[in-house]
Amino acid sequence: VQLQASGGGVVQAGGSLSVSCVGSARIGNYDVGWFRQAPGKEREFVAAINWNGFSTLYQDSVKGRFRISRDSAMNTVWLQMSSLKPEDTAVYYCAAGPSSLSPTSGMSSYHAWGQGTQVTVSS
Repeated sequence: VQLQASGGGVVQAGGSLSVSCVGSARIGNYDVGWFRQAPGKEREFVAAINWNGFSTLYQDSVKGRFRISRDSAMNTVWLQMSSLKPEDTAVYYCAAGPSSLSPTSGMSSYHAWGQGTQVTVSS
């Protein structure tokens, strides 16, 4: 499966933004995770959703602010971000991995990666 992330942009602190991940194939067969990488920092886990959407996982720093969801009929996974902070500034990547009952935060579990979309939060 090939993934295409889009929807990034520039937003003021406290604002909201949604990024989407569209799969070239039936994305409903896979768990999907969102990761981000800020300049000079390692790529980190943000959120993940399992193949049927029944289970989600979030990094502690985004809990209550970000929401991951999916529409398998549209081959799309969204990451809705609100109450954005300057420290959320990063390139956001989506990735697909094997289907599971509970998604994982480990990057090595995801085998297909999108190209990333830039999210910039201004203070």
